Amino acid sequence: MGIEIERKFLVSGDAWRNDSGVLYRQGYLNRDKARTVRVRVAGDAAYLTVKGQSTGASRAEFEYPIPCADAVALLALCDGPLIEKTRYIVLHAGMRWEVDEFAGDNAGLVVAELELASEDQAFEHPAWLGAEVTHDARYFNSNLATHPFRAW
Repeated sequence: MGIEIERKFLVSGDAWRNDSGVLYRQGYLNRDKARTVRVRVAGDAAYLTVKGQSTGASRAEFEYPIPCADAVALLALCDGPLIEKTRYIVLHAGMRWEVDEFAGDNAGLVVAELELASEDQAFEHPAWLGAEVTHDARYFNSNLATHPFRAW
């Protein structure tokens, strides 16, 4: 079983920005709190992901590559609007940050995620890192699909 340990933060400024952005389109086949099922097209790759309920900053995660044509067909079956964002990989102090700049109804929202080996793992906070939102369900992508940032 895969376990994802992830911390999530708001981002301020543009000091994180680089040219490595990849367009992501994703939707949800199930958004139940106990289990979400996501379909994602990320550039030329596609994935089907099942995530369990969060406990602290951890949750079960199972992710499988699927053919892009299958992912596009599954996106049409998703419940609610799709999430569109550009993901940037930013290396800072030996850590790999994923910075998501959202589009559409979530435009204006920029969130940084960091996957850790343990919930208490120490890491250096980049200057562009804002408030932590790990436990704020409004920032879960599955919630942003139906309760977009612009409507808050």
